[in-house]
Amino acid sequence: MTIELTREHRVWRRRILVSTYMGYVGFYFTRKVFTLCKTPIVEELGWELGDTAHIWTAFLIAYMIGQFISSYTGRRWGPRVLLLGGLGLSIVCNLIFGFTNSYATFLVFMAFNGLFQAAGWPACVGAVSEWLRVHERGRIIGIWTTNHILGSILVKTLTGMFLGMGGLFLGLAGWRWAFFGCTALAFALWWLIYFWQRNKPEDVGLEPLVSSDETEQQSIEASKEEHVAFADYIRLAFHPMVLTMGASYFCVKFLRYALDSWLPSFLTIQGLDPGWSSIYSQGFDIAGMGGTIVAGYLLDKWFRGNWAALCIVMGVGTILGYLSVMYLGTSPLTIALCYCIVGFMLYGPDMLLSSAGAVEIAGAKNGVAIAGIVNGLGSIGPVVQEEVIGLLIRGDAERGIANTNLLTLGTSILMTLLLIPLLFRLNRARRDNVNDQPKAG
Repeated sequence: MTIELTREHRVWRRRILVSTYMGYVGFYFTRKVFTLCKTPIVEELGWELGDTAHIWTAFLIAYMIGQFISSYTGRRWGPRVLLLGGLGLSIVCNLIFGFTNSYATFLVFMAFNGLFQAAGWPACVGAVSEWLRVHERGRIIGIWTTNHILGSILVKTLTGMFLGMGGLFLGLAGWRWAFFGCTALAFALWWLIYFWQRNKPEDVGLEPLVSSDETEQQSIEASKEEHVAFADYIRLAFHPMVLTMGASYFCVKFLRYALDSWLPSFLTIQGLDPGWSSIYSQGFDIAGMGGTIVAGYLLDKWFRGNWAALCIVMGVGTILGYLSVMYLGTSPLTIALCYCIVGFMLYGPDMLLSSAGAVEIAGAKNGVAIAGIVNGLGSIGPVVQEEVIGLLIRGDAERGIANTNLLTLGTSILMTLLLIPLLFRLNRARRDNVNDQPKAG
């Protein structure tokens, strides 16, 4: 049954989509500044550059753990509490970073920041899930999930500007301006969330947009109560379908963060100027933005909500992209272009597994829980890839790159294979739901 949108629905839905989109951009303003300011920080405070690795590892581990905590607390308390609390506390941590000179303070509060940052994605997914009708989720979420790409681009640009202004007046201490400036922008976006975000239409006196019989797309039996019991949450978290989604998303984030972390260096080793390497590597993210939008459109128009089938198609495309890197990448330019293919194909499954699929698999009310669990399992990938690829490229860099290409090709194959049982389970659930429908006449 298609639910009609009233004028009030449209007004509030625009507010929800804008506030959560920009809200997640705000999370990037309080996440990425440290990694962009490592050099001036260590120069002013007298650290070794390698010391910053421990600080960032503390963030990644806390972020992974925080995803699981957020998936339960968000399901129990609602996305609004999680969104405002997570961003607000992350803002406090970044203010502390701007004032402190202590390595221990950076280490401890970066771990806290990881926990608070983990609230961002599951809360945003949960915040939009009950404002989107089933037949339009793919198209809208495909555009909406470009928020993390825009956030990454904006924080890099703004941090450079703040470093430049701060450096002019404060010398090396200009990195503090980067923390303060990005934190101020994040605080402005916090207020946007406060005024414009509500968990569901009923909170503002409107009719629900998700029907109570929304089972045609649902593959897992899960509680639809407002406040879920811990036992129900555990059953949901350990469901084989959820764990398989998390394993596949581990592969996605392994590949995505590997390219984000290592691609500029790999292009430099191939003979490209470091400045151009940074520019060329942005093609991966830009192509990925296109991939998420196209995937959302295809999900609604061609695949009729079958996100697992679309993931497999784009997974095969990712495999072909890595093969093109290995066999057609004969120069830095062709390598960068081949990685654009990888980015376009990889960001589709990224969006589908972490948001659209997370909402569909167990219903809109459980979107925040599934998104947190899947993202938590996936967040192990960035930690693992950093250490594994670091080991591979030690010594002979050229050989290390070749071995890394083989590793990422194998990971893309594993990602795609893990999606096959999800497709069978999803199709079976759909057939069962059709058979359970009452016959006409």
